[in-house]
Amino acid sequence: MIRLSREVEEAIRSRGPVVALETTLVAHGFPPGEGVAVALESEQRVHEAGALPATVGVLDGAVRVGLGEAELERFTVDARKVGPRDLAACVAQEAIGATTVGGTLAVCRAAGIGFLATGGIGGVHRGERLDVSADLGELGRTEALVVCSGAKSLLDVPATAELLETLGIPVLGYRTDTLPRFYSAAGGPPVSARVESAAEAAGIARAHWGLKRHSALVLARPPDESLEVDELIESALSEAEERGVAGPDVTPYVLARLHEQSGGRTQAANRKLIADNAELAGEVAVAYAGG
Repeated sequence: MIRLSREVEEAIRSRGPVVALETTLVAHGFPPGEGVAVALESEQRVHEAGALPATVGVLDGAVRVGLGEAELERFTVDARKVGPRDLAACVAQEAIGATTVGGTLAVCRAAGIGFLATGGIGGVHRGERLDVSADLGELGRTEALVVCSGAKSLLDVPATAELLETLGIPVLGYRTDTLPRFYSAAGGPPVSARVESAAEAAGIARAHWGLKRHSALVLARPPDESLEVDELIESALSEAEERGVAGPDVTPYVLARLHEQSGGRTQAANRKLIADNAELAGEVAVAYAGG
């Protein structure tokens, strides 16, 4: 049920550097037509770092690891948003499934891939109602290093950081002492350790797993250009609640509203940080493989 491309299979067998990429950003993270370009740019940045990109999604009754451009195009039409719980149903029903961070991590664990790049991880949502992303559960049980720009800004970032601590997941700050808030470089809670290089992050990952800690590590890279969009986020969240948007539909709804209300600034920032994170993940994977 999991089909690896020939390149990915050979790289895993030879213990070469492989970086997994999600497909939710193709299907739900950007306006139609732009998600594929973002995915291809991310793959190119992983290649340039010396690693092999392995984009993950569900097609034709199987989880596919390593997708071509024509296959990526298929995720732009009627793709399900697939977290860990949804993988089996999506495969059995032969639906098109765009994997989230959590869904991609579940595939990483099954396929033996130790590195993943994304924009921002899910976490604890704001408000009194308990709403926690499945990303965190998969981070707690998957031996992978995840490069991101912290948790998505629409979340309760301090609560997310506390839950990551509870789950025993190291949060490393890439040349920063605080957890980025996706669009905002500063203002988040302290990270558990600061690192200055990809090699240092790879060394900590090697020690973490060598100590039989069977969880992920989060490597948080702040965006190069910080945007302050808290007021826009509050407005978009209120609007989502008024319209009855809930569960997995909240994030794509809010991101779309942010892109619209910011005149495209958040969309450009999102695209850049995703590509930058992919390159860093490639560098860490190469350092780990060479260690």
